Formats: sequence, structure tokens, C-alpha cells
Amino acid sequence: MVKRYGIIIDTLIKYGFGYFVDQMGIRSLGSFRSRFKGRFATPPRPCSGPERVRKVLEELGPTYVKFGQLMSMRQDLIPKEYAEEFAKLQNEVPPFSFDEVKRVVEEEFGKKIEDIFLSFDSNSIAAASIGQVHRAKLLDGTEVVVKVQRPGIRKVISSDLDILYSMAGFAEEHVEEAKLYSPVDVVDEIYHSIHAEMDYVQEARNIERFRRNFENDPDIVIPNVYLEYSTRRVLTMEYIDGVKCNNFETLEEMGLDRYKIAENGTKAFMKQIFEDGFFHADMHSGNVLILEDGRICLLDFGMVGSISNEMKNLLVDALLAITREDVTQYLEVMRDFGMVPDELDVHSFKIEYGYILSKYYGRSLKQLDTPEMIAEMMTLLRKFRIRIPPNIALLFKGVMTVSGFALQMVPDFNVTIVAEPYAKGIMRNRLKPKQMTESLYSDLWQTARMLHKAPLQISHILATAEKGYLNLKFDPHEMDRIVAEISSSSNRLAFSFIISAIIVGSSLIIQTGMEPHIWSVPLFGLMGFLVAAFMGIWLMVYILKTGKI
Repeated sequence: MVKRYGIIIDTLIKYGFGYFVDQMGIRSLGSFRSRFKGRFATPPRPCSGPERVRKVLEELGPTYVKFGQLMSMRQDLIPKEYAEEFAKLQNEVPPFSFDEVKRVVEEEFGKKIEDIFLSFDSNSIAAASIGQVHRAKLLDGTEVVVKVQRPGIRKVISSDLDILYSMAGFAEEHVEEAKLYSPVDVVDEIYHSIHAEMDYVQEARNIERFRRNFENDPDIVIPNVYLEYSTRRVLTMEYIDGVKCNNFETLEEMGLDRYKIAENGTKAFMKQIFEDGFFHADMHSGNVLILEDGRICLLDFGMVGSISNEMKNLLVDALLAITREDVTQYLEVMRDFGMVPDELDVHSFKIEYGYILSKYYGRSLKQLDTPEMIAEMMTLLRKFRIRIPPNIALLFKGVMTVSGFALQMVPDFNVTIVAEPYAKGIMRNRLKPKQMTESLYSDLWQTARMLHKAPLQISHILATAEKGYLNLKFDPHEMDRIVAEISSSSNRLAFSFIISAIIVGSSLIIQTGMEPHIWSVPLFGLMGFLVAAFMGIWLMVYILKTGKI
């Protein structure tokens, strides 16, 4: 792990993030050159901040690429320009050898690859950071594709996640700005996301669920999964011959209607949200095939999300609040989502959000530019330090991705036109007598339960206060800074004492005239003065550099 820390630190310094390394106090874990020269390489050309961060993530490998991809959908946490740059991160890497593919397959099934597959193409048709895909045939001649996990990737990712947790915990404790964004919670999101992607058994279950949800849909194809040929590190699926959805020249030659493809893809996503409550969060062009008859085939089911009926209703409430310019109602929806922090400046938030909502006031759902609206709202959420729940972030990511897919097909396509009937369907269901009765009963039951518990809870609070055990919690932000300053000052003082002790000791050695000599001066005394001089210069440079005199 120490070696991996060194690689991370050297890469950060290489791309001009030495100040961050120094702020974290971890430069000593880097290589000798990065510790004492400050940086050992410069970018080949001037790069923007977001581009330099993307290059760092790409160079550090799959865990950090996944981190960047996850952050690309969290504009509530990072600026838009960083999110847009991170969206460019790709998983493409050189494929690993067929010998390693064979070894993984045989380890997983406990028998020779020839006893499992009739044929197995040694050349991969796609390679990513976590796994790669090969064409093969089952013993009965069925054509399949086999996704095989990269050897040793679990160990690399586990080590990287340990480092990320360590750095996030340190940042949360010592970097004041980082506390606002709960970096440990962000690493938790990465942990769950990347482990779900590495578990091919879970992905197989996801595929089966999608097949059930779309079994009666004539426009959508979900490949069959062969569970008996699938394990945690090997996933075997039906081979489907199709064209990548961004191969427009071929689609034109096939005589397919691009508007119809965009509409069917968007309808499929809206069905996933509003009917199934289980959605594909990564419907980009690489995960969508177009068949010869115009049907759409979805691929790669590692990144999926779920949405409850309650959340569907809240999303519709949010859309209604936007179109009615009702800031108060929108704030209440956010409270229901658990997004509103206690310290929110409600007055300022209402003013700024009201300005954004005024742009959409009076528009029908058809007239909303959903991606633009989400981007604007994310920017404001970040300004007021409001974090959205991970499943909602995943949903927004799905909306943005499917919007990108549709706009690739038809540049002026409006996703909201397709979403409107689904949203209206939920609103109509609310007004049904049965639904209203059930909601009223649920509300009454919750109110009765709260009233029943209230006297007992009040009694417990008063009893605790009477015994003198009632404590008020507060977050003394300034105390952390003061403690850090005292610690830094103490370290400099201790370092100064050490230098003084070396000087005094060297002086005594010179006075004794002990052997050996160099230039008629005791060697050890001279060495002591040189060490003290080096340490003194280093201390002065550090003090001047940090400005903490």
C-alpha cells in the first residue's frame, strides 16, 4: 500500500497538485524526487484544472476512473466544468492475454475451458478496466458473449479504496472545506458502485429482472443470461448482432428512422422509472445496439438504480412546483427527500431558486428542457451545499444519459415530451378515490402513532434533563483550526530544539579534537554542523513557503 501511496502522490505532483499533497501532509510518502524537487514532470501542454484532474484519474487506473465517472453525475458536489470533464473518462484499456482469460474461466468453473465451451475466440471484442468480452459458443452450438473479469483487479481496487477511505477521513478531519461534502460518504458511494459492477452474479440478476420487465415490449431487446455459465468473475450472455447506436452512416443505410429509435429508447427509460421502479443508469451509446429491424438492445447492467412509489410522487411534485413557480412547495419536496441541511439560509435560497424557476413558470412539461433545468438546479444546490441522495443522483445521471442518447439521434429531440404522459398518469392515479383513501389512512395512522409516542418521548427528555445528563451538541469549527495551528507551531519548535542540540553537540565534539580529522577539524563535528545547516535551511524554506512565521 505504501508503494501505491507513492504512485498517487507522484502523479498528483506531476500534474501540478503539489499544494494539495502538502495540505494533506503526505509528501513524505512520495518518491525521493517528488519530496525534494517538488515536481518531476510537466504536462505536455497547458491544461485547465478540470483536464489535469481527469488526467490524474486516468493515470491512476480503474478505481479513480470510477470515482471520476461517479463525480460526473454529482454537480451538487463539484462545479459543472469538472463534471463535464469527468464525463469524458473512459474505461478502455489494453486487453489482457488469452492465457489469463483461460485461467480465470477455469478457476471459476473448476474445469478446462474446452469442457465448458465448444469454441472461445482468443481475441476480445471489447476491453474495459474491470473486464473484457469475448465471443464463444456453448457445447450445444449457441452463440454467446462471455465477460471475464480482469485478473487481480479486486486486489488493486481494494487497496485503492483503503487509500481513498484513509485520505477522505483525514480530509474530513483536518480540511475545513472538505467537511461540508462528507468525503467519507462519497467514498462509500464509490465502494458500493464499484463492488456492484464487479459482482457478475448481481449483474446477471439485473439482466433477468430487465428481461421480465420488457418481455412484452416489441421495441426493446434484453439479452438472455446463462446462469449456469456465470459466476462472480464470468458472465455469459446471448450474442446479439447489432449496430452501435452512434454509427449513423450504417443506420441510414439500413433505412431506420432515427426519431423512432430516440423515442423508443426514451420511452423505455420512462417505463423503467415510472412503471418498473428499476432503471438502467448508463444508457450511453456504447451500451445501446440497434438491430436490423429497428429494435433497441440494451447492454451492460452493472449500473442500475431503483425508485420507490413515494419517490415517484415526490419527483412529480417537484416538476409541478417548477412549472407553477412554487418555491415553497419545491423546498418542502426537498425536505421530504432529506436534502435540506439545518443551516440552510432559507430566505436567500428562495430568492435565488425563485429566479431560476421564473424561467420555467407557466411552461407545459413539453416545453421544459430537462437537462438544462437539472444542470441549473445542481449548480444552485452546490452553492447552498445541499447534497442529493445517491439514488437521486443516479436517477439524474440516467436522465442526462438517455437525453444525450436521444439528442445524438435527433438534435432537437425533447425528452420531456415522452415523460409527460407518465407524469400525468401518476397524477391521475393520485386523484382516484381508492388511492386518496389509502393515502389518508396512511397519514392518519402516522399522525396517531406520533401523538401516541409524544408524551413518552417528552417524559424521557425531561427525566434526562432532571438528572443533569442532557447535553447540547455543537460543531466548533474554529477549534480544529486552532488545534492544527498549535500542533504545527509545536512541531516547528521541537525541530528548532533538535537543530540547536546538534549544533551544541557538534561544538563539543570539535572542542575535544577527536579523530578522524578533515581539514584539521574533527569529521563528526563538521558533519553535525552540515546536518544542522541543512535542517535549518529546510525549516526556513518551509516557514517562508507556508507563510506561517
